[in-house]
Amino acid sequence: MATSPPAVIAVVGPTGSGKSDLAVALALELGGEVINADAMQFYRGMDIGTAKVTAEERRGVPHHLLDTLDVTEEASVSDFQRKARAAIAEIHGRGKRAILAGGSGLYVRAALDVLEFPGTDPAIRRRLEAELDDAGLAPLRTRLEAVDPLSAARVGDARRVVRALEVFELTGRPFSSFMPVREYFQPAVQIGLEVDRELLKDRLAHRVHRMVADGLQAEVQRLDAAGLRNGKTAARALGYSQFLKVLDGEWDVGQATEDTIVATRKFARRQLTWFRADPRITWLDWQDPELVAKAAAICR
Repeated sequence: MATSPPAVIAVVGPTGSGKSDLAVALALELGGEVINADAMQFYRGMDIGTAKVTAEERRGVPHHLLDTLDVTEEASVSDFQRKARAAIAEIHGRGKRAILAGGSGLYVRAALDVLEFPGTDPAIRRRLEAELDDAGLAPLRTRLEAVDPLSAARVGDARRVVRALEVFELTGRPFSSFMPVREYFQPAVQIGLEVDRELLKDRLAHRVHRMVADGLQAEVQRLDAAGLRNGKTAARALGYSQFLKVLDGEWDVGQATEDTIVATRKFARRQLTWFRADPRITWLDWQDPELVAKAAAICR
């Protein structure tokens, strides 16, 4: 009789909470390998500003889906889903434990949950965009209300109305039917890192200052030469968008540093809100001396 695969492990929480360290420690404890689920760590060369785990910090644990994109390429959740699930199957096939680590909530859910991504059709998209240009948003919104009232109530901007109509024409299903549900694609366990918010605020500020001292501006300059500004995803990354303004002479280093700190703290709050909404996550104190042992016990 075929045995079911082991549960996928996911280590989640806000940026700066220690997810990478815990994932590596669990991999060493349980015989596992780590799969990156941080969208900005897909990018080659974006090392300092994303706090990408160094070879030394990986402690010999294999890491997957790091450095898979050039900064000019756009990150895709559906592409990540395919690659992450292939990596999970390959790791489990070798008798190891697959451990997702990252704070990009939708990417984690794409790997773990029953979540479909409808395709695209450039011809349909062009026709709908032409209709938008000719007649405005109102007729498209009226059509969407007729075929998919749930999406019509949720989406506001023209781009998303066009996308919802494109999906309906392409699949015959309302776009709202593709919304995720909290149902695991295969057995999974999620460990969330519970943080002290004031301590995290201080840690994030210290981390940004350390990134600047370690050469963030020079890293952004190198990536700018490689086409960073042309990347829809990479150019918006925390720290990178701010230091592009330094290169342009709009801001000084101090202003870019402070703006990065503020933006990183806001991002951490959004991550906490996202993960807090998932009742399946088991939360553990990020500073508990027994953190690794407790997390390993849950995963076993």
